[in-house]
Amino acid sequence: MFWGKIKEISRVVRELDIDEIRISENRVRKITYDSALDALADSIRDHGIIEPLIVRRDESDGAFHLVAGERRLRAAELVGLSTVPCVSVEADQIDAAVIAIIENLHREDLNIFEEAAAIAQLTQLGGMTQEVCARRLGVSQSYVANKLRLLRLTEEEQALILSNDLTERHSRALLRLSEPEERMRVLKIIIERSLNVASTETYIEDLLCAEARSAEIRARADKSEQRHKLIIKDIRLFYNSIDHAVDIIKKSGIPVESSRKDTPEGTLISILLPKNAS
Repeated sequence: MFWGKIKEISRVVRELDIDEIRISENRVRKITYDSALDALADSIRDHGIIEPLIVRRDESDGAFHLVAGERRLRAAELVGLSTVPCVSVEADQIDAAVIAIIENLHREDLNIFEEAAAIAQLTQLGGMTQEVCARRLGVSQSYVANKLRLLRLTEEEQALILSNDLTERHSRALLRLSEPEERMRVLKIIIERSLNVASTETYIEDLLCAEARSAEIRARADKSEQRHKLIIKDIRLFYNSIDHAVDIIKKSGIPVESSRKDTPEGTLISILLPKNAS
């Protein structure tokens, strides 16, 4: 979670017509009408909106754009309210995104992948490096990097992880497997066996060690085969050299003879020169 405080330039609470507030289509969390939203609506009906929404005014069109508090806005609509209390902050698009991420993390319980998507959206929006993003959010660069790595998991993998209540550590352990097909196979095993984090990490470590050993054995076998091929190639070159030497002697007028014979010990090469050769 991001525990940095939002520096507000203006903290004046004002009532705004719900119709005046615009909601971005690119928000990280898409609000669904569920029992939790109904419960929030009941609370607002009984006690009102305790924490104001956060908006920013766009000078280009004068409209108020929602920065944080969409669930409260939707619940207020369910109750039938026409206005809601808001705090208007002076913030550019990047500042608004930072505030929205912090607000969501504190109040709307984003899952690990929504959180990662929010950070990714922030870096893309402002063209930020991970280091700059971390500084803006008040967290470490490794925190940002670890969150963004989660987005390497496929949508199917993410859905299975969430539906089976697996943790971020489960997810990071799975990311040690580079191939999606292998990750999915292992993920299903984790779910079937109800493996906790420690067991998951051990299982994946064992898989990687076994794969490394297999790769080493294959490399040794390939090296041995290559060496064998080189030896055969060298022997053929040796035979060719002998044949070439015999041809040269023959061309010089000496009736030399050569022969090869396979024996249990190896190949016997014989070269016969006549005694009267000069």
